[in-house]
Amino acid sequence: MDESDYVPNILTEWNLSEWKQTFKDQGVDKESLYCLEDQEILALIPLAGPRSKFKKRLSLLKEEQNTTNPETSESSVEVCPSTSKTNDKGKGKSDLQDESSQSPARKRPREDKQVTKREEVILSKVKNIMSRVLDKLPDQDDKFNKFLKKNIKDLETDKREVVGVFGRTGAGKSSLINAVIEEQDLLPSGSLIACTSVMIKVEANMQNPKYEAEIEFITKEKWKEELWTLFNFVGDNEDGEKDEDDQDSVEKLSVLYGEEWKNNSPENLMEKKFFKEIPEFLNSMSKILTSATAKELSAKLVKYTQSESKDEKRLYWPLVKCVTVRVPKNRLLQHVTLVDLPGNGDCNKSRDRMWKKVVGSCSTVWIVAELNRVASEKEFWEILEESCSLMGNGGECQQIHLICTKSDIIGRSGNQSAAGVRAWILERNEQAKTKVMAGFSKQIEVKKQFREEDFKVFTVSSDEFLEKIHLDPDDTEIPKLQKILQDLNNRHSETLNYVSGAQGILSLIQGASSREGADNKKTVCKKLEKNLSGEIKLSDKVSEPMEETLMAFERCLSEGVEKSKGSCDKVLKSVLKTKKGGIHRSLKYVVQKDGIHKTIKGKLININMKLTSCLTDSIDEEFKKTFPNEGNSGPFNEVINAFSLGTEEMMMNKDYKNVKLQLTFLKTEEDKMKTKLNNLILERKKTIYSSLTTTIEETMTPCYNMFLFYVGAKEFKGKGSLEKMSDTIQNDVDGSKDVMFAQAKDAMMKQLTDLKSEILKKLENMMQESIELSLKTDGVSDSLPDVSKWLEKVNNFYNELKRTTESRDEDATLCSDSPGQAAALRP
Repeated sequence: MDESDYVPNILTEWNLSEWKQTFKDQGVDKESLYCLEDQEILALIPLAGPRSKFKKRLSLLKEEQNTTNPETSESSVEVCPSTSKTNDKGKGKSDLQDESSQSPARKRPREDKQVTKREEVILSKVKNIMSRVLDKLPDQDDKFNKFLKKNIKDLETDKREVVGVFGRTGAGKSSLINAVIEEQDLLPSGSLIACTSVMIKVEANMQNPKYEAEIEFITKEKWKEELWTLFNFVGDNEDGEKDEDDQDSVEKLSVLYGEEWKNNSPENLMEKKFFKEIPEFLNSMSKILTSATAKELSAKLVKYTQSESKDEKRLYWPLVKCVTVRVPKNRLLQHVTLVDLPGNGDCNKSRDRMWKKVVGSCSTVWIVAELNRVASEKEFWEILEESCSLMGNGGECQQIHLICTKSDIIGRSGNQSAAGVRAWILERNEQAKTKVMAGFSKQIEVKKQFREEDFKVFTVSSDEFLEKIHLDPDDTEIPKLQKILQDLNNRHSETLNYVSGAQGILSLIQGASSREGADNKKTVCKKLEKNLSGEIKLSDKVSEPMEETLMAFERCLSEGVEKSKGSCDKVLKSVLKTKKGGIHRSLKYVVQKDGIHKTIKGKLININMKLTSCLTDSIDEEFKKTFPNEGNSGPFNEVINAFSLGTEEMMMNKDYKNVKLQLTFLKTEEDKMKTKLNNLILERKKTIYSSLTTTIEETMTPCYNMFLFYVGAKEFKGKGSLEKMSDTIQNDVDGSKDVMFAQAKDAMMKQLTDLKSEILKKLENMMQESIELSLKTDGVSDSLPDVSKWLEKVNNFYNELKRTTESRDEDATLCSDSPGQAAALRP
């Protein structure tokens, strides 16, 4: 192709012919096409619709060029700017280590690299094909075309694996994250002043080579509400003594407003002049920061994430809900999000809700503590006990990693050789692992949610991984954590899922375009509808275990209701009163936050959860059996997994050769339906489990709100006010306990029953619609594009990916049995 025709031909192919003259007048050739920035594209194509279409096509074209051109690919993927520092101290040692010392993220087997790049090429090509198919579909609003367009757009999914990172301030969370993703300067570390109220998500930026941060603020309304509460509660101590929680509130106001908050009302503190640097907060928008290096971005983030700073006069962390940091082209984070999680019980309700949602979405959890502090055995388990119900029955966590940081600290190792120091460190680390796991047997609450095999202990050193003074990189166990992230990425199967979905859609289009086998379509349609009807009846039969499960929950919850009514007074006293018998000084903050508060010393007070404890205890074991986090098992999932239309058997039958394309589509739809319903169960089970606490909280909210409404009243201020608050809460619970716990039980049972009905209904409706669209679509063939060549390409890609996936799974199985066996048997 002539270079001068390249851009016009591209625009024609993208159905943007009307802009060819504009591009020609502006001198846009093949080379400059790839260099166009957003502002230049805006000038070339002022209309939003065509411009967004052009930007999407250009992005796909760049992606395809990068993955098909080895030089471009290598430069864009492997040699992105890195902020990792090097240290020449261990030069001689690292020279000897050579290839073996490099981490899995930087140095993988050549075969795995080639497979990954090949998958990128395939994904890019198939995305391009489906983009072209979307453009060629007729501009009609009938059911068939709507279905095609929606399903092509739905191929783009970004289901990410979430890894939650917990740990006290100073435990080394930031250093750990920096080392694992090999970005030493990304998150600030080595400081004890990191703000624990700001959640930081770390993801990959696969679109461009810049470091980005998206800062999401709480709403103006929520801050106004919080300001009002802070002003009315600060300093209201019956004994006139300083309160640590009061001091925390004063610090929050001071970092944001300086001394001005003392001379202004909450209304005045909402004026625009206080938010000149962050107009996004007032406009309910996110703030985007970009930088060329990690270090530069980290410096910009200080005022939004840290509670103290020598260089910044004003800090905005009290207004920040969440920060998402995106690292350019980081493969370990391609489908994984690392989340640096603060403690729960945040005074801002929107931040607290987000915290619970993220913890519930973690498939993997890292709990971080310094090695020299795990000797007491308490550090890990205290952190875990606070959140284990949200991760287990209330979440989707499958593995918990207890990570001992700073494992390279030598201490009293004596005057030993380098080899002696290494041996001493490794021996001590193994002893620490044994001691930590020995503590599991004592964790009653944790054992309700997880098994011992769900836990692994790692002893890591972020500094040694980078500097290599005493330990080999593998000794630091950072490569093991990198391997965990890589495995999570591989589990995602983005390319295979996309190509499989594309194959089904193209098969539907090509099958609908064909005029052959009209009679056969009717025969197959009747057979499939009969199969569907039979499967639904069978599902009713298979759903008998679901009915048995509902009866088991009914029994468990009924027992829980009676226990709750009998023990709620004792339970309430345990949370309202201190060990010495006095009232918790933090009670005024507890009622302000709907019954939940975390003191400045880290103690969690949760009235609602305590009141619900007998109910959750009664169903924990049954819930874990019904909704296990490992795999798609349990009575609800079994109904879905047992379903089959029999399309695979029919595809093998020569009598149905003319409708093989439609059967291919139906097979992909059946797989998609099962995935959707299994995901629905996973998400719904979180809501069902939390419904007990939610119902109790809703019942208690009027009581909490009463204190806020009468915050100026004498009986709730000054001396004796805490005692009156405590008595009021106890009286309220005593008056509602006969109804409250029964309501919580009924709410959970209704949600369980609704889930059963919804699964069976959606299963039938989704497959009935698919049968009708594939075999009862007369009169659409003339308007559909010919996709036969694209379908052939996608079929080839799909078969190639299946072979690769099967080979990878076989290797993984062999490796789990015998590490050396897979390599020995591989051709």
